[in-house]
Amino acid sequence: MPPLNRAAYLATTRGIPLEVRPAPYTPPGPDEVVVKNGAIAVNPVDYGKQRGGDHMLSWIKYPFVLGSDVAGEVVEVGKGGRAATLFKPGDRVVGHAVGLDRRSGKPSEGAFQLYTVLRSNVVAKIPDDLSYERACVLPMGVSTAAVGLFLEDFNALRYPPSTKQDENRTAAGTTFVVWGGSTSVGSNAIQLARAAGYEVFATASPRNFAYVRALGAARVFDYADAGAATRGLVAALREGGRSCAGAIAIGTGSLEACVDVVAAVPGRRFVAQTSVPITPAALPSGALGTASVMLGYAWWNLTTGIRSRLRGVETKFIWASDVAATEVGERVYNGFLQDALARGEYQVKPDPLVVGNGLEHIQEALDTNMRGVSATKVVVTLE
Repeated sequence: MPPLNRAAYLATTRGIPLEVRPAPYTPPGPDEVVVKNGAIAVNPVDYGKQRGGDHMLSWIKYPFVLGSDVAGEVVEVGKGGRAATLFKPGDRVVGHAVGLDRRSGKPSEGAFQLYTVLRSNVVAKIPDDLSYERACVLPMGVSTAAVGLFLEDFNALRYPPSTKQDENRTAAGTTFVVWGGSTSVGSNAIQLARAAGYEVFATASPRNFAYVRALGAARVFDYADAGAATRGLVAALREGGRSCAGAIAIGTGSLEACVDVVAAVPGRRFVAQTSVPITPAALPSGALGTASVMLGYAWWNLTTGIRSRLRGVETKFIWASDVAATEVGERVYNGFLQDALARGEYQVKPDPLVVGNGLEHIQEALDTNMRGVSATKVVVTLE
């Protein structure tokens, strides 16, 4: 008999609250594993889809299981593929559930359930002393940062090594910019860029300066005054013959600021984009109000794109789930991250904010995340 599964379903468009009920158990394919989830974390895309309805991720069919961040125990490994060479039942792992991706769209690959199917190239073993509630903060942040940093048609940084190398391997004068360093994506972007040998300059609020420096940022600027932060970054990048390796923009106003920075200094003129100026939770339900919001977004997208091109800067929006469809997943999850965690050389950040135990608390987690958090990630345990 297969295990008894339960899930927190998004039953209909804008279905609030999520509905907790029995769900099918899905066995893994050749390059997949099934994980019994010990903890899950929530992300803005989750409450964005719930509140924004079919204006966001319109390919999703209901009922659906949201969620991307899981940590737990492997209970079944697919036969005849790569998964069986990497994992076995009983392994403690963290992984990125890619159900929201257009190429999947499968509820079985969503995180908000007891048993989730994960693709083996976006799974990493975790050490015994790393709890599931801490580990589950990683996947979406790691994946988004990794795509923006390493994929060839983004910033195309060199990959970090998967084995221990010289601590002082920074490429002289090569600096990467992370706008929004205390966010989940920013916390991982700083560490991944540093591990790959790049100096990192970042922005954050002053209360998080020490946190961002501890992650590896050499210089930190206050993003509250975007103009001052931009000028400070440009001046710092011009010191000592530095070359900018590109940037990742996280948060409202970050894309425009990063374009200004990379356009003003020598180096790669590319900005990986994670944010758009739309709050899905605030989207009106009426057709007229929604049309007004979307027209505003279209105008912002057009004007920002023209401005970027005129300044010779390329920008591109990150889809985190591209990590599973490219070489990035295997290089980062199966290689670098797994080994760095085992050596204790990767900080599992941001810290978890646990709001409860059980699928019934996932709606509370979404609401908490929507109200806003800083340098933390909202988590639900399932043990």
